[in-house]
Amino acid sequence: MTTATKSSAQIAERITEAMLARKLAPGTRLGEQQLAELFGVSRTQIREALTRLVTRGIVTVSARRGWYVIEPTLEDARDAFEARRVLELGLLRHARPISGDAIRTLRQHVEREQASLDGEDVANRSFLLGDFHVCLCESFGNTLLADTLRDLTTRTTLTAMQYQSSHHAKQSCAEHVGIVAALENGDLAQAEQLMHEHLCNVEAGLNHSVRSDPLSLLQKALAPLNDSAAQIHQPLFPTSPQLKES
Repeated sequence: MTTATKSSAQIAERITEAMLARKLAPGTRLGEQQLAELFGVSRTQIREALTRLVTRGIVTVSARRGWYVIEPTLEDARDAFEARRVLELGLLRHARPISGDAIRTLRQHVEREQASLDGEDVANRSFLLGDFHVCLCESFGNTLLADTLRDLTTRTTLTAMQYQSSHHAKQSCAEHVGIVAALENGDLAQAEQLMHEHLCNVEAGLNHSVRSDPLSLLQKALAPLNDSAAQIHQPLFPTSPQLKES
């Protein structure tokens, strides 16, 4: 980054882009000193950038542990997808007519998505798939919603990484193509329906069994032995009656 672009806001955006590209996994530690060296700025600027991300809900901070990428729970995932449905479906339901230039921009975006499917740049592919939704908001001229959706999309991307989503890139791309085609035909109702199905499909692809209760393994290990196992481990010298507790 050049000196002119090293603002805390732009550093925060670079970190967000890395999350959307799945380069930063949930729980990744964001060391102030390392980031300051990478960006060539002071730790104060890094703290400002990370504070922005904490405010946006995609980084967490602890006085003792430092700064970390969030690790969404399944409840967090449900909330994020619900918020995205309200925002994106509401946008399409109440949208102003979309311009020809906006349609061309969206078509170019999905064409880049399709091209990325055959390439080896997984990070670029992941970024394009997530950024489609932000691009859609921008196409309707609503930058405020686009900024909000960028953070929600980042949260659901981190969720998909954490719970090993089975919703494949090709399926997402095909669904995006269908949404753009409906918009090009002027059928906002169809676009809304396709978006609803798309978001539901992505959420349904989360593997809810991947991240379980952290105490579950310990609970299983300390569960009482079954009868057969208990018999095998009976003491060789049972306590005599006179030594039993009264």
